[in-house]
Amino acid sequence: MSGQHRVRTRIRAFAAAACTAALGAALLGVAGTAPAGATPATAPAASPTAAGDKVVGYFTNWGVYQRNYHVKNVETSGSADKLTHINYAFGNVAGGKCAVGDSYADYEKAYTADQSVDGVADTWDQDLRGNFNQLRKLKKLHPGLKVIWSFGGWTWSGGFGEAAKNPAAFADSCYGLVKDPRWADVFDGIDVDWEYPNACGLTCDTSGPDALKAITSALRTKFGGDNLVTAAITADASDGGKIDLADYAGAAQSLDWYNVMTYDFFGAWDAKGPTAPHSPLTSYEGLPKEGFTSEAAIDKLKAQGVPASKLLLGIGFYGRGWTGVTQDAPGGTATGAAPGTYEAGIEDYKVLKSSCPTTGTVAGTAYAHCGTNWWSYDTPATIATKMNYKNQQGLGGTFFWELSGDTTDGELIKAIN
Repeated sequence: MSGQHRVRTRIRAFAAAACTAALGAALLGVAGTAPAGATPATAPAASPTAAGDKVVGYFTNWGVYQRNYHVKNVETSGSADKLTHINYAFGNVAGGKCAVGDSYADYEKAYTADQSVDGVADTWDQDLRGNFNQLRKLKKLHPGLKVIWSFGGWTWSGGFGEAAKNPAAFADSCYGLVKDPRWADVFDGIDVDWEYPNACGLTCDTSGPDALKAITSALRTKFGGDNLVTAAITADASDGGKIDLADYAGAAQSLDWYNVMTYDFFGAWDAKGPTAPHSPLTSYEGLPKEGFTSEAAIDKLKAQGVPASKLLLGIGFYGRGWTGVTQDAPGGTATGAAPGTYEAGIEDYKVLKSSCPTTGTVAGTAYAHCGTNWWSYDTPATIATKMNYKNQQGLGGTFFWELSGDTTDGELIKAIN
């Protein structure tokens, strides 16, 4: 994600508002100890049920530019073997219809032999190039892998309000685009990334609490039972928060699953802090806002009637950080956002694991204090904690944002598996 397209920073609901059993230090495998007053990450009491094994990773079309991350990297990192689904981000929503997000990256860019998944170069006269053709090649190597085209995201969610005025017409447009004969074999369904129905994201949506249900119902009717229809949704479980503002239980009836965005709870959009982990699994003493945890989000969605099997736990393959911090434990003050490769306040895991190694854990995730910078991010060990929670709760699986944040050998996705 880049600063030139704010969906790429993946700042979730909580930026706009500023608009397991404890596994022990040996399992968590990070330096340091939990801060004073912190509670270990303990999975809530639940009878273990059959947990799903979906592993869904987002691939961004803009990653082919400054990140130099291509579909081939999904193969060479070993990630393709561990994925069940790829969410291709993003298509746009404009004029009440689904629209192409970046035609050059999506289906025009020519790949040389050394850049291509199968080592075969694109030719000037072939019908399909770009990421779509590379995804086609990846699926041939991994016949069980499914690819879903995701529409919306942070900056392109504004179009859903218009789409909600005529859900059937919107669904027709989306089906026509996703199933375009040029790439119909590439995509196995559609994902709705609406941030957020009847609430404020980058803009404020006033479509009403039933709009998401209407849109997902229309999509299911149009796409039928042979295609996947999914949605990425808020994890704001605070009183009166975003989960309360739309009929997520009703919409779930038309969906295969939800990707619950259980990250970006806290970050340097609150420039002076307090420092807090952006993806806490559980609550802890000093949590800046109640309801801003993965556990709270999952609990609220289940209480509203969403089946556990239709909930996927979200993992961020990046960290969020502040600078001007003197305190190691969470809750310290700051002077602003920590420097990042592409944007201040955010950095890939593959960079942070070496540049600012973890110094402690809290609430099932890790944090790091190096110099005056303070970061929070998940590690293979904390992901193991979250996978234990996922299994205990009988959730449908896991998804993550996004593939390019992992190491070249797929360190984080291995931990998910």
